[in-house]
Amino acid sequence: MRLRAVALSVAFAAAMPAIAVAGSTSGTLCTTPSSTAANVNTDCLNDGSTSFETTLAVNPTNPENLVGAAISGQRGTNSFTATVRPRVSFDGGRTWSTIAVNFNGYSYIIDPSVAFDASGSVYLAVAASGQSTRPDIVVTRSSDGGLTWSSPVRVAAGSGSSGAGIYNDHPKLATTGTGTVLVTWIRSFYGAGGSFIDAPVYDAVSHDSADSFSAPTSISGSAPFCSGALGDNACDLTFGNAVTITPAGAVVAFQDTYQDAPDGGTNLGRNKHMVVTVDPVTGTRTGGPYLVGQAFDGINEHDFPVDARGLQTLQDSQLNLDLDGDLAADPTNGQHLAVTWYDDRNAPQPVNPDPYQAVTNADIVVSQSFDGGQTWSAPTTIPAAGDQFMPAAAYDTSGRLRLGYYDRSYDPLNHSYGYTLASETGKGTLRFSTAQVTTALSDPTQGTIGLGFTINSAFPNPALGIGDYTAIAVTPTSIDAYWTDMRERLCENGQCGSTEDAFFASMPLR
Repeated sequence: MRLRAVALSVAFAAAMPAIAVAGSTSGTLCTTPSSTAANVNTDCLNDGSTSFETTLAVNPTNPENLVGAAISGQRGTNSFTATVRPRVSFDGGRTWSTIAVNFNGYSYIIDPSVAFDASGSVYLAVAASGQSTRPDIVVTRSSDGGLTWSSPVRVAAGSGSSGAGIYNDHPKLATTGTGTVLVTWIRSFYGAGGSFIDAPVYDAVSHDSADSFSAPTSISGSAPFCSGALGDNACDLTFGNAVTITPAGAVVAFQDTYQDAPDGGTNLGRNKHMVVTVDPVTGTRTGGPYLVGQAFDGINEHDFPVDARGLQTLQDSQLNLDLDGDLAADPTNGQHLAVTWYDDRNAPQPVNPDPYQAVTNADIVVSQSFDGGQTWSAPTTIPAAGDQFMPAAAYDTSGRLRLGYYDRSYDPLNHSYGYTLASETGKGTLRFSTAQVTTALSDPTQGTIGLGFTINSAFPNPALGIGDYTAIAVTPTSIDAYWTDMRERLCENGQCGSTEDAFFASMPLR
């Protein structure tokens, strides 16, 4: 979730309140009424909190048991608090309970990732910090389907609040068997005065159901696709990551940036999507990095416009894009993998850097491997009008790839988004049929409540962000989706506007 930005503009600095911290309690906070609607709002607190960066997992021992999680943000007069709250269902998504996890002294919690193991234990990884420290990576476990959670275990420590230190970011979970948990994350290193050094991908492994973890291990290697301008470690400038475990071992996907700001702030050059293979027993890298494909997502190349903070955004928007991808493994063939991301390769070039003058056409991009990640097919785009972004990937039980993502093709103005499920029409074909999941659209370009600020008077109070990722999951009979939705409105302190809720939908597996 970290904003990789250069200097804030005067307008943004004046409008953005200071970041504060929130405490954590434990237990069930509330439960939604049972619903058979096509789209179900899983949030039940009714306290004005926002929900974004959704993650979702299905219990293999009980497919009716779903665990999702999202960042829960709370607006104050001059502050914004953040924690992570799981949402738990035991009836296939018709009813949801919001759970408070006791993070034991951690007070600003972001970047959730959830995964079940084969025995039905579920794990939650987050980046968690105190009031004046860079984030740790911590993991907690539930043995009752997500209702109660163990004391969080620190996997990797952050250090410092400014100057030299370590910033841990964007953890992702994968499991195999019973009790084996693999966590990957981005570990940014800073030197004296806060100068950026490098940001490799790290991992750690637990074989005792997350009671303890191995020492953090660097796994991104020295990708030979960087400029080398920042020295020996310049090839370890990585962003985003995703992990999966196959019968042949673990695979980790990430983005490698060949040109970066001196402080590591903004992706100036285009990213390359890479994978490495990892031993899930030891966590050590066993192969790669291998090139998946080139993304068209650079600021220097004007692939996207930039918002008031200097971050990449979409047409008529101020929401920041982290440009993460996702990774999935075919359960019928452990050598068959897919990586998906989104970029602006099909937009009219060059893209105007002013979002209110730009025309964007972000598309979902997919590449697949049949040799465990060593070689990859040419990137394939899913053609659609307008912007599609933040894809999530999963293979179904027959080995067909499914993708879920935000989709602006439903709005001719390219403003409002829905959520789309793309289903591979034949195994390994990378040809897709698409279906709209959402029954209402969300407009992030204007009319949000809380932290929005106006840059263009035609688009008052735009959303500053809807997170960096969405989630889909496969059950024996369905494809389930979990995303940030802005259809509902809230009025508080004399202001009304759209808010951000975590919505769920279940589509029959066909």
